Amino acid sequence: MLTHTKKSTHVTLADVARVCGFSTSTVSIVLNEAPLSRYVAATTKELIRKKAVEMGYQPDAMARSLSRRRRQTIGVLVFDISDPFCMSLLRGIERTLYSTSYLPIIMDADNRREEFDRYLDMLIGYRVEGLIVVANWLFAEIDSLSKIKRNKIPMTVVGRDLTARSIRSVVVDNEVGGYAAIKHLYRLGHRKIASLCGPIELEDSARRWLGIRRFAREVGLHLDPRLTFQLPALMDPTSGFEGGLRLTSALIDAKIDFSAILAFDDITALGAMRALWKAGLRVPDDCSVIGFDDIPYADFSSPAITTIRQPLHDMGCLATKLVLDAIAASNPRASKANLLHLLPPVLVERGSTRKLPR
Repeated sequence: MLTHTKKSTHVTLADVARVCGFSTSTVSIVLNEAPLSRYVAATTKELIRKKAVEMGYQPDAMARSLSRRRRQTIGVLVFDISDPFCMSLLRGIERTLYSTSYLPIIMDADNRREEFDRYLDMLIGYRVEGLIVVANWLFAEIDSLSKIKRNKIPMTVVGRDLTARSIRSVVVDNEVGGYAAIKHLYRLGHRKIASLCGPIELEDSARRWLGIRRFAREVGLHLDPRLTFQLPALMDPTSGFEGGLRLTSALIDAKIDFSAILAFDDITALGAMRALWKAGLRVPDDCSVIGFDDIPYADFSSPAITTIRQPLHDMGCLATKLVLDAIAASNPRASKANLLHLLPPVLVERGSTRKLPR
């Protein structure tokens, strides 16, 4: 039985050489801008480049990377790409890499430890030149990250402080964020403030609570322990919604007086607002609500959520630049002083908070 193989329409170096009348090696030297190209006449180089453009020649990136023994790839390992926290971060990473010759390889671990380990092994096996780990609020310290250090691959973790393990970390200043959140409610006249804190295992929650307590001490604000709740550590990034709904419903049922809710994040704030609505309470007329992160949903809700914005896009950009700088310096390790990169949060005032009537 006869089979016919379709001829490739991809323009090769040999095709350009045949049209120009020069050897394939000469064309390769010119188009790849090899050091020997300085010995090729200017008119010859101009002719070769012109014909290459006319013929639609595209250099073979894979072949070039193999010849240079460099993959020109950056691994991006995401714990849950469906988490709204991740999207702006990924845009920052891709935007920064767009102007470089590096190609991002994005892998989603779907909050599964075994998938994280497997994808990490695959990225190491593919010999990526750098790695960015986008860690959501379910991230726990993963021992397998030590593989990256052993293989001397420049790495940055976004969203968690792993500087204790000598890993570059890009995080928002959570303590400053917690301070700004309760300060905003206090300036609006609120004194009976319910706090829906993150899981006790989560450092972000602890740092934000430090900021809340610091402000309370400064102004003499009493934080009623009956109005302080802790979200459970569940393996679902959207579990904050159910947690906010359940804890706020319990607070309403307990008939404890409060005028504002300070939620751990925007998802939790949405859950709290749902509970208030179900109880016939209006936001912000009956209760003000403030979140954290400034995910897209925060601006889409009704009313839009006042929140503490994490500069997620900037965090993605910075993490990428740190990895690229480490690659350029051929040094995957950073000095202790340069490991932690704290970015300032920003208060975004919207419709879910208002000044408490006298």
